[in-house]
Amino acid sequence: MKIYKTNEIKNIALLGSKGAGKTTLAESMIFECGVIKRRGTIEAKNTVSDYFPVEKEYGYSVFSTVFNAEFNGKKLNIIDCPGADDFVGNAYTALGVCDMGLILVDAQYGVEVGTENIFRTTAKLKKPVIFGLNQMDGEKADFENVMEQMREHFGPRVVQIQYPLESGPNFHSMIDVLLMKKYEWGPEGGTPVISEIPEDQLEKARELNQKLVEAAAENDETLMEKFFEQGSLTEDEMREGIRKGLIDRSIYPVVVLSAAKDMGVRRLMEFLGNVCPFVSDMPAPETVAGEEVKPDAEGPLSVFFFKTSVEPHIGEVSYFKVMSGTLKAGEDLENVSRGGKERLAQIFTVCGQLRNPIETLEAGDIGAAVKLKDVRTGNTLDAKGCDYQFDFIKYPQPKYTRAIRPVTESDAEKLAGILTRMHEEDPTWVVEQSKELKQTLVKGQGEFHLRTLKWRIENNEKLPIEFIDQKIPYRETITKAARADYRHKKQSGGSGQFGEVHLIIEPYTEGMPEPDTYKFGSQEFKLNVRDKQEIPLEWGGKLVVYNCIVGGAIDARFIPAIVKGLMDRMEQGPLTGSYARDVRVMIYDGKMHPVDSNEISFRLAGRNAFSQAFKAANPKILEPVYDVEVLTPGDTMGDVMSDLQGRRALIMGMASENGIEKLSAKVPLKEMASYSTSLSSITGGRSSFTMEFSSYELVPSDVQEKLLKEYAETQTED
Repeated sequence: MKIYKTNEIKNIALLGSKGAGKTTLAESMIFECGVIKRRGTIEAKNTVSDYFPVEKEYGYSVFSTVFNAEFNGKKLNIIDCPGADDFVGNAYTALGVCDMGLILVDAQYGVEVGTENIFRTTAKLKKPVIFGLNQMDGEKADFENVMEQMREHFGPRVVQIQYPLESGPNFHSMIDVLLMKKYEWGPEGGTPVISEIPEDQLEKARELNQKLVEAAAENDETLMEKFFEQGSLTEDEMREGIRKGLIDRSIYPVVVLSAAKDMGVRRLMEFLGNVCPFVSDMPAPETVAGEEVKPDAEGPLSVFFFKTSVEPHIGEVSYFKVMSGTLKAGEDLENVSRGGKERLAQIFTVCGQLRNPIETLEAGDIGAAVKLKDVRTGNTLDAKGCDYQFDFIKYPQPKYTRAIRPVTESDAEKLAGILTRMHEEDPTWVVEQSKELKQTLVKGQGEFHLRTLKWRIENNEKLPIEFIDQKIPYRETITKAARADYRHKKQSGGSGQFGEVHLIIEPYTEGMPEPDTYKFGSQEFKLNVRDKQEIPLEWGGKLVVYNCIVGGAIDARFIPAIVKGLMDRMEQGPLTGSYARDVRVMIYDGKMHPVDSNEISFRLAGRNAFSQAFKAANPKILEPVYDVEVLTPGDTMGDVMSDLQGRRALIMGMASENGIEKLSAKVPLKEMASYSTSLSSITGGRSSFTMEFSSYELVPSDVQEKLLKEYAETQTED
């Protein structure tokens, strides 16, 4: 392969909803470039992109696939991303290292929720966008209807480059209003016949050409002046104007094609090669220190690793982008993210599962290395003297969680190692060892996402596992003041154990006055504060402890032991064993023994006195509540709302956003366990949602009673 210069390289993320035809388009693109002699199909399970066993098993993309296309003296590095919302992390990765997005839209279904989500992601990352209307030959394809939807969703910046003479099963020709030519294919597609535009299409083509000229001229003052003077632009001037419009997202070009029949694919590649921004045209990425790094082949060498995968018959493959400088095979680099040195003995260009050794890659190019010693996704490797470090890929928050465990308990350590490696391959698989819940939690983007993880562990690693429900991290608190005392006394030969603690507890809020006088029944307790401890809790809230002991009833040296006893119960609340929060405790009296009193005695006395007082203080259980936002087509809005209300949701608002309904609600985490699956079922996979922790709120009384009963059944006497 030729060594491409930075200004000959274009990096493109291939995006779109599930079923839009991205894998099929990738196959046609590399066929047009001569990389493969025969196009594979998803049905035959022989495509260059979907080559992992799990992808062949499920029949859809699970991982992004890197491939390159050499076309007309340009190098197009393209990353084909899965369309299912469960695997959206791949799109974030691809857009992080690519300079623009090619969003495929299924001409049969138009703009879907997935299309909207992907477009929103490109807007957030300020990446240029081209739309490809694919499957123009589909039974339900309707070009005019889809264009109307696109203008409704994405505004007047949507500009046609092409239009079909007929959409649906009779699609076999189109008009290109940039080149002002007609393209026509035979029944099986392939090489088009290019001819002049027919008379009956000239007026429409000229009108669309004029709109395209105006859109291109708007992005350059010189072009604008020339347009006003002459009323037209040359083909090269239009390309330059469109390129500048793409860079600042003031134009979204639309092309038409049938990837399955290879109609329009070659023309699309010409457009990408001639019009899309080069690596050097785009804003320079920044290091973690905020320093801009331009893709300069003469600059200091810095390489960013954006993807790791364990691939059949090869092992670990690490994908990288050369951020600066020129990388040569055999380079020794320093891993600035993890420390240590790494030799890239061989480097490759990649086309799906095909890898070709190459000696040199310049700034802006994408390649791969195999079996590196200690490189992880997100690491930066630099040449000596360079200290660049990059961290520009930000992943979406998980929205589906399950607890995971091996079927055989002795495999726990092996499972932990596998999960760590899986996270390296896909950072949106998040693993957490929860001390609070005593579970290993695996978090992802949806049920299919985690089902894929399970399939790979059981089929590739031969380790049987099971998913179980995540325990809910409830919190316990109190709503009124209460008093209790407890004497711990034990004699079993030799020194005994003795400690007695009297205390008052009440709910804690920031800024409340210092404790003074309390009345319980006919008894009044006036307190004199000698000492105060504020203990911020790892899980939120505080424990505030006052030493109000007078007359030496309890020696000061036992106070820390009593506080430890209080923390025992804060860490394992008296109601359900959950963390307790926002309590203040006044230790006001007690007794000790000159021989038998010791720290353990007062720790146990403090713990049990606290438990008794807590249960008398009208205790309440708090549950985590999340802000949930659902995007769904209008025809499913009623069903989505009904389902949420059945999950104890509090509906906060509804709005329409570019033809998509947006529903905002607050929903208890307990009710979100199966939501990903239910939403997909209710809406036929056309909806998506996000969730973010909001607050802890009181559980309803019936739920609290159920939780107390369940916990009581699991407990034995201390």
